[in-house]
Amino acid sequence: MRRSQRRHRTVTAYWNDDTLVVLIPARMTRAEEKHWVAEMERKLQRSEPRRPASPKTSDEALLARCALLSGKYLGGTAVPASVRWVPPMRTRWASCTPVDATIRVSERLRKVPPWVLDYVLVHELAHLREPGHDAAFWALVQRYPKTERAIGYLEGLSAAAGWGISTED
Repeated sequence: MRRSQRRHRTVTAYWNDDTLVVLIPARMTRAEEKHWVAEMERKLQRSEPRRPASPKTSDEALLARCALLSGKYLGGTAVPASVRWVPPMRTRWASCTPVDATIRVSERLRKVPPWVLDYVLVHELAHLREPGHDAAFWALVQRYPKTERAIGYLEGLSAAAGWGISTED
């Protein structure tokens, strides 16, 4: 529930992952608030199905996203033991340890578009099959159709923020 001094008449609602967000005027009573929350939830349930949780919400969602991406672009052959969000890395977007099949993703990527996060996950999944950055590795990564676009996005983000993070890994 979000109350706004600037909102005078309208009530708006939307899903933010698994949370219903209702925007109402600040002057509404608790009874009106209760009515509008129920009404907007009813309308949203009818009009649009709830979307699955974004991979940006939890480690479990990241792992599930990796399973989907591995199946789609790597034939299901790259299976991580764990995938987790970690505090912002200074020189990398993510990292992979092929020996124990773990992937760590910088929390800086929580704010990027989903297709950019998908590129980073495919990149790290490819390391489970090819540890280095040789031609075989890049052939796997290039199976993701937005690879070049995502690399450009990450290079621009790093440059604009002054982070100096390389897209090489």
